[in-house]
Amino acid sequence: QVQVAEFGGGLVQAGGSLRLSCAASGRTFSNYHMGWFRQAPGKEREFVAVISGRSSTIRYADSVKGRFTISRDNAKNTVYLQMNSLKPEDTAVYYCAVHQGLVVHTSSKEYDYWGQGTQVTVSS
Repeated sequence: QVQVAEFGGGLVQAGGSLRLSCAASGRTFSNYHMGWFRQAPGKEREFVAVISGRSSTIRYADSVKGRFTISRDNAKNTVYLQMNSLKPEDTAVYYCAVHQGLVVHTSSKEYDYWGQGTQVTVSS
């Protein structure tokens, strides 16, 4: 069982920045592909970004490309999501998830463990 926990959500004005952190348990963190997803009220959960275990593969949703940056520190079992130029439409609960496999996925169905989520609210 892998424990996952997100930190760093909050309220920010449009154009501002936030950095989310996600800590995952386990001795083999560097083998996990780590994904960020988000879910706005009344909408389905959507992919935001993913980073492979050794950071060799990174993918972003088109809606956040150029504004968000995913990174990880395997020594700290932590993955980050730096969010810049935030927009009101970025308002959502942001979830961190772990995929234990060989292929990097953008579908939430492929992820094995999830955190509880952290609320990000962007005011206009």
